[in-house]
Amino acid sequence: MLKKRSNYAGELRKSHVEQSVTLMGWVFAKRLYKKLAFVDLRDRKGLVQLVFVKKNVDLDLINETPLESVIWINGTVVSRKEANPDLFSGDIEVQVSEYGVINKAEEKLPFAIHEHIDVSEDLRYQYRYLDLRRNKPFHSAILIRHKIYKAIWDIMDNLGFIHVETPNMIASTPEEARDYLIPSRVHQGKFYALPQSPQILKQILMVSGVDKYFQIAKCFRDEDLRSDRQPEFTQLDIEMSFVTKEDVMDTIEKISIYLVKEVNGIEIENNFPILTFEEVMKKFGSDKPDLRWDGFFQTITYQTKKFKA
Repeated sequence: MLKKRSNYAGELRKSHVEQSVTLMGWVFAKRLYKKLAFVDLRDRKGLVQLVFVKKNVDLDLINETPLESVIWINGTVVSRKEANPDLFSGDIEVQVSEYGVINKAEEKLPFAIHEHIDVSEDLRYQYRYLDLRRNKPFHSAILIRHKIYKAIWDIMDNLGFIHVETPNMIASTPEEARDYLIPSRVHQGKFYALPQSPQILKQILMVSGVDKYFQIAKCFRDEDLRSDRQPEFTQLDIEMSFVTKEDVMDTIEKISIYLVKEVNGIEIENNFPILTFEEVMKKFGSDKPDLRWDGFFQTITYQTKKFKA
């Protein structure tokens, strides 16, 4: 009988031995024998090996179930005779007592769901949902982004900021790029614009008395792709009233220190170098220099004066 999931497959360890568990996930691999079947079950936390024994369960259904089908199982966690060092759950396996198929996959998928198999980019994007199943860096990036968002909420709350969600359909407020326009059904011939940033809106909030605002804001800019430009992006948006530039820099430093500690577990000191625009342009030729690199521009005009053109 289908029960509520008790654990993630990739979380099971030796400490779970002899526990009864209910797992749900995708059939990643199968090894079939006469009286026995081994299945690697995958979910977002990882893999675990399932053992199907003919005297305990009917093997016909699992034999006929294609890879990447979604199944549920009830079973007991046991120690492996020989551990698999390639798996975090490699010290244990699950003896299946009951199972069923939630959703049967097609026999022939567009490509195998293995991260090391080369697949053309066009095919990957056509079946993006399948590609993402095998893409471990993608899942890691999603988790890191989640941690960053949570840490931002925590530190901004601690610093006394108020989160305000500003509208995404507004009047055009021209900035550096072109607006994305949305035609209005109600007002024929009129358009909404997607915000390039919440700049005007957060300034209105300051006027209204909300003196410390933040938002993890979606921004939209109709411009050509570049290494540091995208049509749609997310930014931490902040505005404060009754502050000096030193207050702004101090706030950004506190946020940066907290995020690095919470997301990466690294403590950094509060000794950020402060450089003027003139300084960085003169030394590095960029207003966003990489200070990990010691090289900077040197003026050699005085050396060349002795040479004639």
